[in-house]
Amino acid sequence: MNLARLMEDNVARFGEYDFVHFDGQWHTNVEMNRTVNWLGNALKSLGIKKGDRIGVQLLNCPQLIQSFFAAFKIGATLVPVNPSLRADELAYIYQDAGIKALISSSDGMDRIREARREAPELENVILLGDETPDDAISYDKIVKQASDELVMEDTDNDDVAVILYTAGTTGRPKGVMLTHYNWYTHVSGYYELVLLDTRGVIVKGTIREPDARQGKRRTKKQVEVFGVNRDRVSLITLPLFHGYGVFAVNLEFLTGGKLVLLRRWDTQEAMKSIEQFKVTEFRGVPTMYIQMLNYADAGKYDLSSLQTCICGSAPMPLEVARRWKERYGIDIWEGYGLSEATTVNCGNVAGKRPPKYGSIGKCYQKCNTIKIFDHNDKELPPGELGEIVIKGPGVMKGYWNKPEETAAVLRNGWLHTGDIGYTDEDGYIYLTERKKDLIIRGGENVYPKEVEDVLHRHPQVLEAGVIGVPDPVYGEEVKAFVVLKTSGAACEAELIEFCKQHLPAFKRPKSIRLMDALPKSAVGKILRRELRKIA
Repeated sequence: MNLARLMEDNVARFGEYDFVHFDGQWHTNVEMNRTVNWLGNALKSLGIKKGDRIGVQLLNCPQLIQSFFAAFKIGATLVPVNPSLRADELAYIYQDAGIKALISSSDGMDRIREARREAPELENVILLGDETPDDAISYDKIVKQASDELVMEDTDNDDVAVILYTAGTTGRPKGVMLTHYNWYTHVSGYYELVLLDTRGVIVKGTIREPDARQGKRRTKKQVEVFGVNRDRVSLITLPLFHGYGVFAVNLEFLTGGKLVLLRRWDTQEAMKSIEQFKVTEFRGVPTMYIQMLNYADAGKYDLSSLQTCICGSAPMPLEVARRWKERYGIDIWEGYGLSEATTVNCGNVAGKRPPKYGSIGKCYQKCNTIKIFDHNDKELPPGELGEIVIKGPGVMKGYWNKPEETAAVLRNGWLHTGDIGYTDEDGYIYLTERKKDLIIRGGENVYPKEVEDVLHRHPQVLEAGVIGVPDPVYGEEVKAFVVLKTSGAACEAELIEFCKQHLPAFKRPKSIRLMDALPKSAVGKILRRELRKIA
């Protein structure tokens, strides 16, 4: 199968409709598909063929979606690239992936030129923008010159559709190979096991049933239709170059939903968009919910259209989830995923039952299995901490050009995530920490999330990040970094005293550093590795 079939099926099933709104303009599904065909033919005219790698280095915009699906349609492999990376980081990805063509914007051309010197396979740079330098090609020009008739390339289920580069928390980033089948089973599994369960359409009406004695009689009957309400409108603020972006776009093509796309996260614009477009679905990271809760003019915006709020990428502080529920009357449904398992793996399923706050829910991917293993790869019973492992069609094909690293995490068919957690008696999973983030103080295990949750309960704390720092006596000590809602509203001593009231001695921060902001990734996840550098 070819993943781009989702786009063509969307047009065939739903007809033309407004699909994505960006920068004051709606773009229909038919328009998007036509541009994808133009771009696909243009790429083929540049010599791009099945299996070649195409880099897409853009902030959120319709052209990014078009580039994704043009790559899929011609059988090329998509490589999403974070536009904010340094030149040396870009050069590594260009070179490692063997990118032959890059689609980007003119404002990043200086770094692209520098990186390109180390990537001889990069033959064509295609740029968005009004002006195109001599060493690049105009996106608009090649699209306008191409035909809109494109024959989709046949691809096998096991062909690589996307290479996602990890954040590189333990050295150079690794390219995660995800196949067309990985993505299709994930989006269809989410559709069947989440959306149909929570947003299935109920049709009420009068139907006729035959009766042997009286001929035909009228009988009232409810019929549940196999489908999802098409009133869904999803706000996309997370970067589409992240794996979640591929998932989110695929989902709306499958279900006939609409997207409201922001170039980047902006608290005011997000809240304004929710009100203006009657957004029903919002997926974000904890930082986004925190900033909306603490936005000074939050009361100006009506968020009552929201039906589903999902949080991922980092653990949701319990106090934040409670405050959101109190203010807006809707739960935040926490989930979990990682690139190596096609980004979305489990969650609290919205709709029919309340979430378990603090839990990342249950596995909701079709035919996937999630368990907790000990250090000998033996399954642990409920309540016991171990490593979260995943098996099923969502698990990656492997790391690009890294067979040893692949073998280290894919053992006996199980993906070893490096995340520590446990299950309860109902099968709900609880994520405690990454293996590498666990703090061992004097032989006692300290999980940063537990300390961060306590700090978030302080009325003046906006954000908190906790790490372990070397200590000559205990091996490691607990150190916290805190951003206050208002500068000067609390001091380090006050926060340490607060922790003393809620944590045992070995879990209390020995020191707390007040910050104007915490370092974050492109998706808003607090970067502990950067905190360690400044500790």
